Amino acid sequence: MAKFVIAGRADCPYYAKTELLADYLQKNLPDFQIYKITQHPDVWEVKYLIYDFSWSVIQQEWLKGVCEKNKWNHKKSPIIWRELLDRGGKGLLLGGYNEFLEHAQLYYDVTSNMMTELMMVIAQENLEAHIEKELEKETQKDLISPLQVWITSATSPACYNLLPILMSGEVFGMQTEISLTLFDKEQSEELLKSLVMETQDLASPVLRSVSSCTTEKYAFHQAHVVIVLDDSTEEEVYGLEECLRSKVPLCRLYGHLIEKNAHESVRVIVGGKTFVNLKTVLLMMNAPSIAHNIIAVALGVEGQAKAAVARKLKTTASCIKDVIIWGNISGNNYVDLRKTRVYKYDSAIWGPPEFSRPVLDVIFDSEWVKREFVMTIKSLTSTGKQFGRILASHSIATTLKYWYHGSPPGEIVSLGVLSEGQFGIPEGIVFSMPVKFENGTWVVLTDLPDVEISQQIMTRMTSDLIQVMPEYIQGN
Repeated sequence: MAKFVIAGRADCPYYAKTELLADYLQKNLPDFQIYKITQHPDVWEVKYLIYDFSWSVIQQEWLKGVCEKNKWNHKKSPIIWRELLDRGGKGLLLGGYNEFLEHAQLYYDVTSNMMTELMMVIAQENLEAHIEKELEKETQKDLISPLQVWITSATSPACYNLLPILMSGEVFGMQTEISLTLFDKEQSEELLKSLVMETQDLASPVLRSVSSCTTEKYAFHQAHVVIVLDDSTEEEVYGLEECLRSKVPLCRLYGHLIEKNAHESVRVIVGGKTFVNLKTVLLMMNAPSIAHNIIAVALGVEGQAKAAVARKLKTTASCIKDVIIWGNISGNNYVDLRKTRVYKYDSAIWGPPEFSRPVLDVIFDSEWVKREFVMTIKSLTSTGKQFGRILASHSIATTLKYWYHGSPPGEIVSLGVLSEGQFGIPEGIVFSMPVKFENGTWVVLTDLPDVEISQQIMTRMTSDLIQVMPEYIQGN
């Protein structure tokens, strides 16, 4: 079986003559096969540079890649090679137009008498057919709508770490193309342009397009995903009054724009290190039709708690599972270790990789759990210390990944959602609680045994959330 590949410029008359001769051979010889490749002249185009008033040819773009890959030396259209894949080898270069004619004459006693005028006509027809085929491909590609992802406060530090994760394909999947829009204040326009270029430089296979937006009325147009980040600031934490003055109007605006402009199935994820629950409920109140699809990220606090336990046990944080974060993610919360287990722990009791032990059975220092551990997490969440761009971006990306593809089977995930009275939590506030992600949504794990919360702890966690709502949300 003789299999030849014929490649050339779509408008090349010599490619046209070679193609017709090859078609004749394939039709009349049962063991002769051809595969055709055409490239637009702009892709194949020869580029020139001037050196000492003489023209020096710079290798053709498409052809250069083929020749470098196969270690061939060929500079004109067409190029013909024979495939030797059935012998386990790479292609064998035959040459160009003249070499193919000689091969046909020598081996098959066939030649071509096509006149130059006909060659030119066929070459033009080939170019038109190639352009039409490429336009059809682009049309088909456009029919596959990319996922419209918007990021607010896009010049904030967390966004710089979040973008490479989103562009890696790990979050939405390698088969999902993304159209990304970076949204921020008008005075951030130059920074946004720079960020757009850096994102393009990632050359991600999942990125269909990236753009910036500073005009409020266009914000979140047909968005499928909205990621709400903290505003860019050098301060570690805001005071409550200052936060309410700045966040309430902004979240009202965002909620209204999302309700008005976003896709009806939009998913909104709120991250950050300050007033996460408050921002989430404000968005819900101003985007009521999609309130069920607005969530607050609690995995950052969960990660901090896992790391603290791992340091105590002298193991790695990835071996700690099923930590539950209750309450106000960036305020009064309760880190629950009653369901937490440790895997791959080096102790007197050992087992296979899936073997685990309850953390509270392994930590013999109960005073550490009650005092030092509690104070450590409280200090981290109340001040925002150590909640930097890496932790923020990873928490958001992981939560999104779970939302689209499901959380690890059997594993408990903490998430800030609108309370419907589960676990005795007052209705109408955003509260972190245990969930699992499956089938593109999340489910509160109300069937967990022995997770009742004392009234004292519940009052502490809900007091600030309940106090803020009537005065600053419902009354304004």
